[in-house]
Amino acid sequence: MVIGIITLAYTIYLSKNAIAVVIGIGILYLGYNIYEYVKRRFVAMDDFFEAVKYRDFSRWFPEDRGPKDIRFLYKGFNEINRTIKEINSQNEAQYVYLQKILEMVDIGIISYNLENGNVLWSNDTFRETLDVPSFKNIRFIESRKPDLYNTIFETYHREPNSITIAVQNDKIKVLVSDTIFQVDDDTYKLVVVQNIDDTLNKNESDAWKKLLSVMTHEIMNSIAPISSLADTLQRNLQMSLDNPSENTLDLEDINSGIKTIKGRSEGLLKFAKTYRSLSKVTHLNLERVMVSDLFKSIQLLMEPSIKAKNIEVEFSVSSKKLELDIDRHLIEQVLINLILNAIDACKNQSKPLIKIIAQKTPNRDVVIKVFDNGTGIPQEIMENIFVPFFTSKAVGSGIGLSLCKQIMLLHKGKILVNSKEDEGSVFSLVF
Repeated sequence: MVIGIITLAYTIYLSKNAIAVVIGIGILYLGYNIYEYVKRRFVAMDDFFEAVKYRDFSRWFPEDRGPKDIRFLYKGFNEINRTIKEINSQNEAQYVYLQKILEMVDIGIISYNLENGNVLWSNDTFRETLDVPSFKNIRFIESRKPDLYNTIFETYHREPNSITIAVQNDKIKVLVSDTIFQVDDDTYKLVVVQNIDDTLNKNESDAWKKLLSVMTHEIMNSIAPISSLADTLQRNLQMSLDNPSENTLDLEDINSGIKTIKGRSEGLLKFAKTYRSLSKVTHLNLERVMVSDLFKSIQLLMEPSIKAKNIEVEFSVSSKKLELDIDRHLIEQVLINLILNAIDACKNQSKPLIKIIAQKTPNRDVVIKVFDNGTGIPQEIMENIFVPFFTSKAVGSGIGLSLCKQIMLLHKGKILVNSKEDEGSVFSLVF
């Protein structure tokens, strides 16, 4: 076309008008061809972008007809559509997969727009837990159950909170937590609700069964011989009353029987007192305590009796500045219990040794360890050592380690044990 324009100008300059007209017609033809060439591409691109605008990626452009350059362009469009459809298909599969998982869990989940209250997503468990039908906006709950609306949607639960709500003329206990997240310019709130009534009831029922089993066993162990002995004494007394001449009373036997009944009764009272001491530790009087000071008081208290048994004892703190927020009296009781157990485990060793060490772990926990080189704990009873009233000793109530565990749980800590028979044990208090 450029050559044609230059030639046209040259022929006009030479005044060859006939040739100029022919060249002019050729230039117009070339211009029309260029226009059609560009127009076809813009029409094809306009169709493609229109489909993208309305998310219609099912459109298929013919790759086997039309000019070669247009077929090449259509092929590119079809490749883009195919890729987007594959991505959409994968995303949809992931969405369905995730949705099915969230619908199957027994935890209620709802997400909604904080500005307008429109529900983004919720599962069936959420609606079943709160006893509400399907709804598209949380204002539905506000108009029908304002108290529930304020508790679940208006109140913020940054940490999981256990609350009681009224559902179907009944009250259930649920665990509620929520979080806020941003999607583009919209702010959403995600609320998670878990019905913990069934779990609590099951745990409570299991705990009562275990408690009743232990209590029944211990009480029956005391009541059975008392009943049997009382029956024997009563029968002897009755025989003596009915026929004094033939059945004389042996006062020594009666005195011995009454002493036995008294002893077993006192044992039963001691058992009840022991159980009460186990259950009464329910709250803490926290204070900031230097671990070195704690060890010093324990050492003053325990060292004389330990040294009297020829047991070597060592107290060690990794740093003099090591501190704990604890109930000092309760933790002292825990350490005394562990040290007494260590003394008992070491009593038959040739070179008995007890070490009490405090140190900070890499994850900033504080750990107090009580080592001994005693007899260790048999593997078959390892799982039972923290069970209330369980004891492997001939003399003992079986609540020492149970009490230690309860005190550590109150401190939001834990007690761990590592033991090998004939090598010794390590009890770790992790704060």
